[in-house]
Amino acid sequence: MDSSRSAQRAVIQFLRAEGEHASQMYHRMKEVYGEQRLARCTIFRWCHRYEAGANIKDLPLPGLAHVVTNIATISTVDELIRQSRRITTCEIADKLSICQETVHHIIIIHKKLGYGKVCAQWVPSHLSENQKTGRMGVCLTQQLLL
Repeated sequence: MDSSRSAQRAVIQFLRAEGEHASQMYHRMKEVYGEQRLARCTIFRWCHRYEAGANIKDLPLPGLAHVVTNIATISTVDELIRQSRRITTCEIADKLSICQETVHHIIIIHKKLGYGKVCAQWVPSHLSENQKTGRMGVCLTQQLLL
């Protein structure tokens, strides 16, 4: 038996068209779907939506539409990080008028830029051979001073 949310919404819409009350629907769905059923408040919410004329598909969610990252946005974020390594994702989002999730997506999730946050400063995740040698030299110098 298909116990997906969309299948249960179709059942709710059908039972609503027959004139069944939401509490009766909940009890019937509890018998049929068991623990896989929608929550009681969800069943009531969908009953109200169907009375208002909604269809089976999810209603669009409020808020900003998903912004697709493009080359221009990625390069602008990279430039902002190079200008100030202590810049936050919130500040970048404000400057570019995009949501913080998009900035996070560009910087970290898909590692498009290869940065990671270390001690509240953006640093490249992958160091070049020259950078690795330089860091090793600093560590050895510090070790000799101790």
